[in-house]
Amino acid sequence: MKIFFDGGCRPNPGRIELAVVARGVAYVDRDAGYGSSHDAEWLALLRAVAHFRALGVRDAVLLGDSAAIVAQANAALAGRAAPGHASDFAAAVAGLRLRVRHIKRTQNLAGIALARLHR
Repeated sequence: MKIFFDGGCRPNPGRIELAVVARGVAYVDRDAGYGSSHDAEWLALLRAVAHFRALGVRDAVLLGDSAAIVAQANAALAGRAAPGHASDFAAAVAGLRLRVRHIKRTQNLAGIALARLHR
């Protein structure tokens, strides 16, 4: 199963908004707190993990367009979590079967859902 995630804020730092798309349904949170775009991407990834758990699927790939967050998440999956968001992610995925992959912004269904909010 593919689960797309994306986060952003306006201005940066500012109010965080995030989206997760799973099974063709977009879940959007327009007020997920205050922080940087980096914080927003991590919160979106953690929300994607929550959706993975809620859906009860056995295996998934989480797809995001932030190369930095994907790289840090993969380091956490390999047991090299840095303090902060990566440690939170490592704890959230303990025992789960999932992968995190980078995709282009134009392919990210969650990013497309967020962009529609500002048209």
